[in-house]
Amino acid sequence: MPPPTEALRVAGVLLAAGASRRMGQNKMLLQLEGESLVRRAARRARAAGLAPVVVVIGHEADRVRAELKGLPLAFALNSDFTGPTSGSLHQGLNHLGPDVDAVVVMLGDMVRVSSETLALLVAAARDTEAPLVVSRYGEVTAPPLLFRRALFPELLAWTGEGCGKAVVQAHRHEAMYVDRPIALLADVDTPEDFAAATAHLRG
Repeated sequence: MPPPTEALRVAGVLLAAGASRRMGQNKMLLQLEGESLVRRAARRARAAGLAPVVVVIGHEADRVRAELKGLPLAFALNSDFTGPTSGSLHQGLNHLGPDVDAVVVMLGDMVRVSSETLALLVAAARDTEAPLVVSRYGEVTAPPLLFRRALFPELLAWTGEGCGKAVVQAHRHEAMYVDRPIALLADVDTPEDFAAATAHLRG
């Protein structure tokens, strides 16, 4: 693997295709601080310097695309959005050009992940030859995750839920870990989760 350089080009893949069955409505379109969850996540990805940022859409694809109007983004469509998460990840990876050196995979419903958190992964990748950089919240590892191109074939061969969880496990001893406050781990899957996220911001 070539040594890391400042010229490392890191893309983003934002997974936003799911049917939001537990929420009862498309959670990507819920408004938090006057901004939809999907737009909030995409804007933070761009602010962190990720380029290109590919948003994987599926459920209510036209509505989600319209919600992101005006942002410099690319889109990938997962027509099998009720299937495993790996299908969305594969669609996002397949939209990345050969000039991309690494990708940050992120979820639109992890509402406390900031552009700073994303930028920390990129900065870490520039300081290491590790094949992946993993966010760690206490004892839990979770997105956002940075994978170098060398791992793309493994990600594309993997099927299942999560953001390449099996690939992360296979390379856990080679990974670099970026520790973040455990409070940032919160995601929004249910109406109760969304109420808690709203209360946290108001508090």
